[in-house]
Amino acid sequence: MNIIGIIPSRYASSRLPGKPLAIIGDKPMVQWVYENCQKGLEQVFVATDDQRIVEAVEAFGGKAVMTRQDHTSGTDRCAEAAENIENKYGVKADVVVNIQGDEPFFEAAQLADIKSAFENPDTQIATLVQKAKDLDQVLSQSEVKVVLNNWGEGIYFSRSPIPFLRNVQQNEWMEHQTFYRHLGIYAYRMDVLREIVKLEQSILEKAESLEQLRWIENGFPVTCVITELEETMCIDTPEDLARANELIKSL
Repeated sequence: MNIIGIIPSRYASSRLPGKPLAIIGDKPMVQWVYENCQKGLEQVFVATDDQRIVEAVEAFGGKAVMTRQDHTSGTDRCAEAAENIENKYGVKADVVVNIQGDEPFFEAAQLADIKSAFENPDTQIATLVQKAKDLDQVLSQSEVKVVLNNWGEGIYFSRSPIPFLRNVQQNEWMEHQTFYRHLGIYAYRMDVLREIVKLEQSILEKAESLEQLRWIENGFPVTCVITELEETMCIDTPEDLARANELIKSL
């Protein structure tokens, strides 16, 4: 089974234009992500909508393909990129891992966690989840929560706290229930990836702004792998970039 990693990498960003090329230490952010991915995957590619990013990736010896500018999600970009990778590099993927391009210090061991899901031939889509540490994470609208069925599949993802403990005081929830938060890394079998990008946006997806709800509503199970590894710094703003450079100096 050929598992490849794809890093969707858009140049445009409202809060940090040119984010993939932002310098952290002595190299662009996209290079940090790429090199971390190589610790867990033999074949890694960047999918971008800007030639400047292609040139930067190829300058450090990486592989990149151009994709359209009108994709609304990293999943859509990965689907086109997988076809372009086969045409440009002759690499045919059985499973595509969609890696966040704005987490330069992510734990490469997470890739082993998500790859393990595909040891089960029935796995169609996989993603990583983690036990919530505290009530603040459970209540935060910026943290996506998920509830699982008995087979480890996501029943529902939400920005609201789920499940809701009706007969328990909120400050005691963590003592009575294990809550799971979603980490934004996905992997898909290639035939399934081709199918899910054809689906229309669903009602629940629009309500929560979570694309995985579209897949669940259309009958595609999402296998959730529980990881113990920590989520790392996400770079979204100039302030985040400054913190990342301070972190590099301290290492």
